[in-house]
Amino acid sequence: MNAYDIIRRPVITEQSMEAVADKKYVFMVDVNANKTEIKAAIEQAFGVKVAKVNTIRMQGKVKRTGAYPAGRRPEYKKAMVTLTADSKTIELFEGMV
Repeated sequence: MNAYDIIRRPVITEQSMEAVADKKYVFMVDVNANKTEIKAAIEQAFGVKVAKVNTIRMQGKVKRTGAYPAGRRPEYKKAMVTLTADSKTIELFEGMV
């Protein structure tokens, strides 16, 4: 797996954008990726130095699509990546803050 198979997309919410000032970035990642794989993928893709990775696994919600067939949203994994103090910022988030 390369870095772009592990990193799915950034999470753009008010709470995640406030954390950018503290050099914390939130990404949707592959469900089967562990913290060391996520750290290596972020460092490779953006050229930054990662200090810490926190992950949370979110279960998919059951949603009704009518009377009988209940559907299910997919489960996913989020990773909050904290960069070191001497690391540069990720340019992807620059214009959004």
